[in-house]
This record gives sequence, C-alpha cells and structure tokens, in this order.
Amino acid sequence: MAESDEWRAALAAAGELQPEIVRSILSAHGDRGQRAIEAVSERRIKQYRDFTVVVGYDEEYVVEDGGCTCKDSQYNLDAADPTQLCWHALAVEIAERIDEVDDHDMWYSDVREFL
Repeated sequence: MAESDEWRAALAAAGELQPEIVRSILSAHGDRGQRAIEAVSERRIKQYRDFTVVVGYDEEYVVEDGGCTCKDSQYNLDAADPTQLCWHALAVEIAERIDEVDDHDMWYSDVREFL
C-alpha cells in the first residue's frame, strides 16, 4: 500500500487526526499536507449542495472529484498521478474522513452572488 493510501485508511479507521497519522500525511505531502491539516483544524472546508469549497487566505477554491480550481493544481501537479494533490484537495479528503466538513444546505452558486 502506498504511503498516501496508508494515511487515508488509518484516518478513516481512527476518525480523528492522531500524531502518527499527521506524521504520515506530512511525510507523503510535505507543506501541502501541513496546510491541509491547518485548514481542517480551522474548519475552512465547506460543503454546499453543488460543490465542496476550501476557504483559502485570499480566495475560495472549488474541489470536485479530487480536482481543484487552484493554480497549484492547474500548473504544478501531474493530473495523471492521483497521489499529487494540492492542499485544498487534501484538506477535503482529511475533513471527510474525520467528519469535519462544514455542511451548508444551499447552492454555492447562490452564495457566490453575495460575495
């Protein structure tokens, strides 16, 4: 099992971030993993009816099917390699496994009209 798969399985089983799982995420994903963990701890992963959104420091990023609208995902990562993820997509994976997604019963497209 690849290191990135190991932390996913361990996190799903534990249902919470534990020190050994955090170390595994950081080992597999480095700074992107750290940023993802911070976003989850700050509850910046929002689930709307149509999209999952990660609130960044300057913008909000739509994460869908493991892909993200951020520049890192578009320009720096190999789309053919499922282990290469931006921190936004990692944050969604982590938050989903530990039930830390902030659910909103509304359409994100409706929310964007107010921003």
